[in-house]
Amino acid sequence: MGGNLSMGRYRVTVDTGGTFSDFVYLDEDTDEISVAKIPSTPDDPSRAILAGIERLIEKGVAPSNIRYFCHGTTVGTNALLEGKGVRTGLLVTQGFRGIYEVQEQSRPHGPTIFDIMYDKPALLAPASQTGEVRERITSSGEVLIPLDEAQIRAEARHLGKRGVESIAVCLLFSFLKPEHEARVRAIIEEEIPGCSVSLSSEIVPQIREYYRLSTTVINAYLQPILARYIANLDHRLNGVGVATPQKYIMQSNGGMSTFAATAKKAVATVLSGPAGGVTASMQACRTTGFQNLIAFDMGGTSCDVALIKDGEPSLSNRGKIEGRDIALPMIDINTVSAGGGTLARVDRFGTLEVGPESAGAQPGPACYGRGGEQPTITDCNLVLGYLSPDNFLGGQMTLDRVRAHLAVETHVAKKLDMDAPAAAEGIVRIINVKMQEAIKAISTMRGHDLREFMLLAFGGAGPLHAGRIAADLGMAGVIVPPFPGVYSAMGLVMSDVKHDYIRSRLSPLANVTESEINAVFDALARHAGEDLATEHFAESQTRIEPALDMRYAGQGYEITVPCDAVLKPGAIKALRQRFDLLHKESFGHTAPDEPVEIVSYRLRGIGLVPPVKIPKFAPTGTNLADALRETRKAQFDGRLVDCPVYQREKLDVGTAFIGPAVIDQLDCTTVLFPGHTARVDAYRNIIMTVQEA
Repeated sequence: MGGNLSMGRYRVTVDTGGTFSDFVYLDEDTDEISVAKIPSTPDDPSRAILAGIERLIEKGVAPSNIRYFCHGTTVGTNALLEGKGVRTGLLVTQGFRGIYEVQEQSRPHGPTIFDIMYDKPALLAPASQTGEVRERITSSGEVLIPLDEAQIRAEARHLGKRGVESIAVCLLFSFLKPEHEARVRAIIEEEIPGCSVSLSSEIVPQIREYYRLSTTVINAYLQPILARYIANLDHRLNGVGVATPQKYIMQSNGGMSTFAATAKKAVATVLSGPAGGVTASMQACRTTGFQNLIAFDMGGTSCDVALIKDGEPSLSNRGKIEGRDIALPMIDINTVSAGGGTLARVDRFGTLEVGPESAGAQPGPACYGRGGEQPTITDCNLVLGYLSPDNFLGGQMTLDRVRAHLAVETHVAKKLDMDAPAAAEGIVRIINVKMQEAIKAISTMRGHDLREFMLLAFGGAGPLHAGRIAADLGMAGVIVPPFPGVYSAMGLVMSDVKHDYIRSRLSPLANVTESEINAVFDALARHAGEDLATEHFAESQTRIEPALDMRYAGQGYEITVPCDAVLKPGAIKALRQRFDLLHKESFGHTAPDEPVEIVSYRLRGIGLVPPVKIPKFAPTGTNLADALRETRKAQFDGRLVDCPVYQREKLDVGTAFIGPAVIDQLDCTTVLFPGHTARVDAYRNIIMTVQEA
C-alpha cells in the first residue's frame, strides 16, 4: 500500500491466516482499492489486525472514516482443531445420554471406512460432564413429562463442581417446543452465574437430534473463546477510533454477521477464513465469463478448495470438521494441510514426507531467518528460483536463499542422496499431488468433468503451484485474479450480511396448502426482517431466499428445493416437479409415483451491502519489455533455464506471453511453466493455458 490515500469513507476487511493477515482497503468514494499483508500474531490475532488499521491511519485516513469492518477469522476453527475449547457440559433428555457417543453408528465415508483402527474424535462433552433432564416432549410438540426443576438444579450444581465453563442443552423435539430448554437455561444461570449456555432450539432448531446435539455442543465448546476474542477486538478497535457499528465476522455460509450475533453463534464461523475467497470467486465468474471454476486457495498453513458450477458455489446444509458433524448451511469447502509453511522431512525409513505439520508464522520457513531450520514449501520455491529474494511482499521482506538451500540440503537432499534443487522439486510434486486429490474429492468423485473447469488460483502460494496442478488434472486453464494474495479479504469486501433460519415441520406434501406454506415462510421472514433492521438495513436493502427440504416418504435424507417467497395456487404441483428433477440430477433416478414429504422450511435473510465496482481497463500501449524486472535461473523438471521475471503492475491489458516466466506483485508470485501461455484481460486477470504450445 503506497502513497497518501483520500479522506473518503473506507471499508476495511482482514482475513487472518496462519502466516499472514491480509488486508483490503476500499475507498467507497473513489472505488480505489489498496492491499497489505502483515505477519500474523497467532497468540493474539487482534495485534496484527490493529497493525493493519494503524497502517491505514498512518496514510492519513481518520479512524472515524472507517465505516465498515469485516473479519475472516480462524479463532474458532483453530480452537476446534487443536482441542483448545472450554470445558463443556451437556444436558439431554433423561434416557438419551448416549446420543452423543453413539452418533449414527456408521463410520464416515472416505479413507477411514476400512480403517480397523479408526477411533471417533474425542467427545467435547464427555460422559462425566453429561447430565440428564427429566422431561419429555412428543414428536407433535406436546408436553408428555413436565420439567423437573429440582432435578435440573442438582444436575447444574454437579456440572458446576466439574468446572464447566459452558453448557449445551439439547432436549428431544425442542425445535417444536423450545420453552423447556429456555427454562433449563434460566436455572443454569441461577445455579452457575457466568456460565455460557447454548440451546439447540436457538442454534439449530431442526429435526434429527444427533446433528442438532453435535452442532450445539461445538457451539458451547467455542462460544466463550470467540466471544472473548470479539469483545477484545471490538475494544481495541474502539480504542483507536474505529467505532462504527458496522463490524462483521464472516460466516461459513458465505455471508457476514455482526460482532454481537457471531459472539453467540460461534459454530457458524468454523469456515470463516476460506469462505471469503469463495465469495470473491463468484465475482471472477462475472468478470472472466468462465462459469465453472475450482476455487484454489493455498496459504501459509492450509489449502482450501471449492467448486463453483454455473457461477454459484456448492453449498451444504451439513458438514464435518475433523470428523465432527455440524448441521448448519455452509459453503462446501475441502481443506488439506498444504501451504507455504508445510514442513518436509525424511522419516527413519528413508521416506520423504511432506506435512501435515507447518512452520506457521513463528518461526516460519527457514528463509525468513526467524529460527526455522526445517525446509518448507516456501523454501523449496525459493531454491527453485520461483520466488524473488529481494522483492518478497514488494520488497518489505527479504528471503534468505542460503538458509533455504541449507535447510533442504541438510534435512532432505543429503538423506536421499540428491542435490537440493532436485529434492525441492520432489517436495513440491508431493504437495501438489495432495492438493490434486483435494480437488478431485469435490469434482471428479462427484461426477464433474475437470476439463470443463478453470482453476482460480489465489492465496499467498496458490499461483505458484496452480499451473502444474491444472495441467496434471487436465483442466481448461488457470485464472489468477488481480490481488490473489489477499483474495479472501477481497471477498469480504464483496459479501452481504446473511442469516439462515429453519423450522422443521414434517408433513406430506399432498396434505399442505400453498397458504399454509406461506404462513411458515411469513413467520421466518418477519424474524429475518427484525434481525436485519437491528443491523441498520432498510427493507429496500434486504432480500429473502426461501426453500423447502423435501424427500420421498421414508427416505433418510432430503434435497433442498428453492421456491418463491409467496406461493401462488398451483405452486405445490410445480414444487413436486422441481423436487423430482433435482433428485434425478443428484442421484440419477426419480420416483414420480412415490409420495413426497416436506421436512423443513428454510429461509435466508440477506442484508445487501452496496456492490463493489470492478474497473475495466483499456490497453495503454506499453509492451512486455517494459514489465521485465530481471532474468534469473529457475529449475523446471530438472532443467535450469533463464526465466524472465515480470512486474505484474506493469503488464498491460492484452499482453500475451509464453512460459517459463515468473510474475511478481506485492501480495503474491505467479509461475508460468514452460509451454504454458498467459494473457492479461480487461479486468487485469491473468488467464493461463496449461497445455504445452
